[in-house]
Amino acid sequence: MIIALLNQKGGVGKTTLATHIAGDLALSGSSVLLVDADPQGSALDWTQRRQQTGSRRLFGAVGLARETLHQEVPELARRVDHLVIDGPPRIAALARSALLAADLVLVPVQPSPYDIWASAEMVALIREAQIFRPSLRAAFVINRRVSTTLIGREARSALADQPLPALLSEVRQRIVFADSVAAGQLARELDAEGLAAGEIAALTTEVLKLAP
Repeated sequence: MIIALLNQKGGVGKTTLATHIAGDLALSGSSVLLVDADPQGSALDWTQRRQQTGSRRLFGAVGLARETLHQEVPELARRVDHLVIDGPPRIAALARSALLAADLVLVPVQPSPYDIWASAEMVALIREAQIFRPSLRAAFVINRRVSTTLIGREARSALADQPLPALLSEVRQRIVFADSVAAGQLARELDAEGLAAGEIAALTTEVLKLAP
């Protein structure tokens, strides 16, 4: 399955979710390739930090911040069980190319009205792609939720008015995710029994159920 994490808004946690989903799939025994389609290369930076700290390699990673993603990714995907694309913000041409390659698009959103409103551009791009690819599946992922806030509690009802469904799994704002970026590791590796690891596991399980 080709999974793309896309949102035209930056700072919603695409790279954190992409690396963690790829890592969770790999730790479950699947062969995985992570494609960094963001010119900033944050996912590749994470894999480099992982190498520098001597952690074992979980999955392959390549940089492909090109508008030919839809031509190159399917060939790469034939070599692995799952391919995860970490998409760029604010580059519509790259996002369109990723949409043409993907089986499933996850749109991470932070639970705030501004983030939900800002997702409208991404939703429009997905709707456009589905005209040409009716089998393309897409869903919101609530990310960086702060459980104690009113906005956090109301995020799901706010997304109910959107044309895409929201996954049941939610990922909350946790310090361990920031630590995982600095260490080039997964939350599961830092705290195998922690809440963050459990949230990622639940998200990955739900994602696999959406496989075509």
